[in-house]
Amino acid sequence: MIDNATGTARPIGEPAFRPATPADVPALVELVESAYRGDASRVGWTTEADLLGGQRTDPQALTEAIGNPGVLVLLAERDGELVACCQLERRGGKAYFGMFSVRPGLQGGGVGRAVLAEAERVAGQEWGVGAMEMAVITQRADLIAWYERRGYRRTGAFSPFPYGDERFGIPLRPDLRFEHLSKELKAS
Repeated sequence: MIDNATGTARPIGEPAFRPATPADVPALVELVESAYRGDASRVGWTTEADLLGGQRTDPQALTEAIGNPGVLVLLAERDGELVACCQLERRGGKAYFGMFSVRPGLQGGGVGRAVLAEAERVAGQEWGVGAMEMAVITQRADLIAWYERRGYRRTGAFSPFPYGDERFGIPLRPDLRFEHLSKELKAS
């Protein structure tokens, strides 16, 4: 199969990647919410349903991200169906990786690894940045370990969870904070 974004061959079953457009916003909201919030998210292992209620994102935030020239909302599709996404943001000589979502029933099947690898390729090779950074809720030890197995390291930096700002969810416990991870990238 030919990947529409790169024009190169990809193995059958591997996702095809492309940038999101405003027309993708409703499907993106549904995907992100299903991966992080509510009972639907419990099918996968990346759920935050025990940590946060409320929304993970909204149409306005996604529309703004898609329209921002320093941001790439990257979609992964399989047979025309949206199966995963992530958001990359240029921050000087680094890229910030966030809003990583894989359809819950597909988690653990390699789609997430493929999305992360493509995000690293875009950031390192196309953008020419030297590192990828992210922030993960500290209580997500399983997710932090997954990133460590993919070469990310704990930086020792933490930041507070934005309590009181429901755009990021409604905390279900008082001790949430973010741990920052980083990985050096190879630019070409």
